[in-house]
Amino acid sequence: MRVHWFTHFLRFLAAFVLVLGISLTYRHILLVNPTTVALTFLLAILAVSTVWGIAVSVFMSVVAMLAFNYYFLPPIGRFTVADPQNWVALFAFLVVSVLASHLSTRARQKAEDASARRREIEKLYAFSQGLLESGNVIQLLNRIPSQIVDIFEVGAAALLLAEKQKIYRSGPVVAKLDLESLNTVVLREEPVIDVPNSLCFVSVRLGGRSIGSLGISGSMLSRQTLEAIGTLVAVAIERARAIEQLGLTEAAREGERLRTALLDSVTHALRTPLTSIKASVTNLLSNSSVTDRQRQELLTIINEETDRLNRLVGEAGEMARLDAGEVELELEPRPIEDVIAAAMSKCQFALGDRVVNVNVQPGLPRVRVDISRAREALVHLLENANQYSPAAQPITITAEAQGDFVVTSVADRGAGIDDLEQSLIFEKFYRGKDQRYLVQGTGMGLPIAKAIIEAHGGTMNLTSQRGQGSVFSFTLPTERGRTRD
Repeated sequence: MRVHWFTHFLRFLAAFVLVLGISLTYRHILLVNPTTVALTFLLAILAVSTVWGIAVSVFMSVVAMLAFNYYFLPPIGRFTVADPQNWVALFAFLVVSVLASHLSTRARQKAEDASARRREIEKLYAFSQGLLESGNVIQLLNRIPSQIVDIFEVGAAALLLAEKQKIYRSGPVVAKLDLESLNTVVLREEPVIDVPNSLCFVSVRLGGRSIGSLGISGSMLSRQTLEAIGTLVAVAIERARAIEQLGLTEAAREGERLRTALLDSVTHALRTPLTSIKASVTNLLSNSSVTDRQRQELLTIINEETDRLNRLVGEAGEMARLDAGEVELELEPRPIEDVIAAAMSKCQFALGDRVVNVNVQPGLPRVRVDISRAREALVHLLENANQYSPAAQPITITAEAQGDFVVTSVADRGAGIDDLEQSLIFEKFYRGKDQRYLVQGTGMGLPIAKAIIEAHGGTMNLTSQRGQGSVFSFTLPTERGRTRD
C-alpha cells in the first residue's frame, strides 16, 4: 500500500515539475506568446493523461492554469488578473484542459479494455482448443481446472459436477472454493464476482439445465469471460459424454459382431469334424457287413478328426494363456535362419510341392527368441499363405536387419485382403469373408502368431493389395538391441 501511494506521489510531483519546467523555459529561454504556452501546456496535459490517468492530469491542469496566470498574464509574477478577459481565458484554459484530460483518459481506457478483451478472446480460444483434446469425460474433468489456471493465469480453479457432487481441482484445496460455495452457485443464472476476496463463480449450464459450477480464485475475470468459460465447459463435457457413449455403442456393436463371428467360426470348425466322426461311428455301429478295409478307413477318419478337435481346443487355450500373459518364454540368442528352418521342417508335409523361396540378408545379428514359440508363429504365417494362395504360386520368406530388430516377412500371391478386413485379420476367430467356407481353419492362427511375437517384444504387420497378394511381416529384437535395453 505504501509503495502504491508513493508511486502516486511521484507522478503528481513529476506533473508539477513538468509544468514548472515549461513555464521557466518559455519565460527565460524561449520567449513566445501566451497562445503557444497554453497549447504546450495542453499537449503536456494530454500526454500525462494518456500515461497516468485523469487524477494526475486534472492536478496538472490546475497547476498549469496557476503557472499560466503567474508567468504569462499581467501583472507578471502575481496571481492576480488585471484584465477581465484574462479571467475568461484562464477559465477556458482550465475547462479545455480538464475536458481534454477526461477524453484522453477515456480513449486510453477504451483502448486498454479493447486490448484486454482481445487477450481474453485469445485465451478463450486457446481454452476451447484445449477442451477438444480429450474425449474421455473423467480425463476432461481433471484437466479443465488446470487449463483454466494455466491459460487465464489465475491462482486456483475448482469444478463441481452436480450429479456426482464431486469437485475437480487444479491443485491443493482452496478453502473458499468448497463444496458449499460451489453448490450455492449451481442454480444461479448470473456469475458471482467477489472482488474483496478475489473470487469468481459461474454456473456451468447446458441450455436451461445446470450441470455444475466453476470457482476461480486469485484473479478477477470479466463477467463475459466467466459466462463464456461456463458455456465452453458445459459444451465440452456434453461432447465428451457423447463421444464416450458413441464409443460404448460402437464397442457393443463390435462385440456383437465378434461374438457372431466367433460363434460362426467355432460352430463351423466344430461341426465339420463332429459330423465326420458321427457318420463314421454310425456306419460302424449300424453296418455289420463293414469290411476290415472299410473299418480301418472309418477309424482313420475318426482319429484324424479327433486330432483336429483337439487342435482347436488347444489353440483356444493357448490364445487364452497368451492374452493373460501366462506364457513364459525361454529366450536365447539364435540366428533367424534357425527359426526359418524349424518352421519349414514343421510345415514340410502341409506345403507339399509348393515352391518356397528363402532370402536371408547375410550377416544378420542373432535374435533373442524362444525357438519353439517363434517357430510356431512362423508356421502359422506359412500355413496361412499356403491355404490362401494358388498351389502353383511360390511363397517367399525374407529376413533383413532394421535397427535393433530383424524383420522377417512371408509373402504370397493370393487374392489379397481388402482394407476393411485388414483391420480385422488379427482378431480372434475372424476369417476372411470370401474364404471362411472354402478353407478349413479356426481363425486362431494369426492372432496366436501376433501374440507370440508381441510377447518377444516385437510387432506384426500386414501389407496387402487385392489381386496382388499379401505380405505378413514381424520383428524380433536382436541380441544387441536387448542388451541395450
